[in-house]
Amino acid sequence: MAAPQESGGLGGSGGAVGSSSVDAQHSRTRSGGRATTYPDLPDPLPVGVYDNHTHLDIHDGITPLTVCEHLDRAAAVGVVGIVQVGVDMPSSRWSVQLAAAEPRVLAAVAVHPNEAPVLAASGDLDAALSELNELAAHPRVRAVGETGLDFFRTGVNGREAQFRSFEGHIDIAKRHGIALQIHDRDAHDDVVATLKRVGAPERTVFHCFSGDAELARLAADEGWYLSFAGTVTFSSAHNLRAALAVTPLERMLVETDAPFLTPAPQRGRPNAPYLVPHTVRYLAAQLDVPLAEVCAALAANTVRVYGGWQDAA
Repeated sequence: MAAPQESGGLGGSGGAVGSSSVDAQHSRTRSGGRATTYPDLPDPLPVGVYDNHTHLDIHDGITPLTVCEHLDRAAAVGVVGIVQVGVDMPSSRWSVQLAAAEPRVLAAVAVHPNEAPVLAASGDLDAALSELNELAAHPRVRAVGETGLDFFRTGVNGREAQFRSFEGHIDIAKRHGIALQIHDRDAHDDVVATLKRVGAPERTVFHCFSGDAELARLAADEGWYLSFAGTVTFSSAHNLRAALAVTPLERMLVETDAPFLTPAPQRGRPNAPYLVPHTVRYLAAQLDVPLAEVCAALAANTVRVYGGWQDAA
C-alpha cells in the first residue's frame, strides 16, 4: 500500500461479531479519480491459492463490496483465503476483529512506515508498538506488517522514526514467531541492512516486491519470500520480470494489495482478491510452468509462511 489514510473508528468492538457488522464498523473510501466499478470475475484457477496481502477496509468503488461479497467472489475463482493487512491502529484492530469472525481471513497488524513519523511526533509510537505486540498474540494474527521503510513519501527528517518503528515491528514478529511483511519503497539497501543487523524473522516477506534481479537473488539466498502483485503485469515492469525470472518458485507468493495495483488487463479499475488469477496466470506464463503447478506451489508457500487458515479458527 502507498500511504495510510485517515481511518474511521471501530465503533463498539467488544465481543464476537459477524463480518456484516465488521463491515459497518470500519471502512475507508478512496477513489482518487480512478474508475470505480469492479471488473468481471476472471476464469477460475485449477488449484486454490491465497491473496497474502489485501486491504478490504479501503473501498475504491461507488458501492463498496461487503466482506462476504469479496470473499465469495474470491472463492468462486479459486482464491480460498486472504491476509487482511493493517496499516495503522484502527485498521490493525479491525483486521484482528475480522479474522476472528471469518475463517477465510487471517490478519497482519502494523503501522505503515509513513505513519511512524506521525506517531513519533505525537509521542504515540511506543504505545502503538505496545498495543501491536498485544494484538500479535491473537491466534488469527499470522504476520506483523506492513512495516518497513518508505523513502518515497517520507523525507530525511522522518526516517529515524521509520527505522525505530521497523525494528520494533521486527522484534514483535520474532517474539511471537509469526511472519514479517515488509513495505520497501525506494529503500532496498536500508531494508536489507536493517534485517541483517537486527536479524530477520524466520519467515520474512517482501510485500509487493519492487526490487530488481539482484535483490531477488539476495532475498532468495537469505530464505526470504517475494510477494508479486499486479505490478508485475504492467508493461513497464521490466525489472520485476527480471526479478521473477531468477526467483525460485518455492520463494514466491502472490497478492493484490487491493484496492490498489490492479493487474492487467484490468489496470485502472478497483482491485480485489478475486482478481488474483490474472497475476497468477501471468506468473505461470512468464515462468513457462503449468498453471496448476504454479497454483499448488503458491498455495503451499503461503501456508508455510502463515499457517493454515482453519488453524485456531
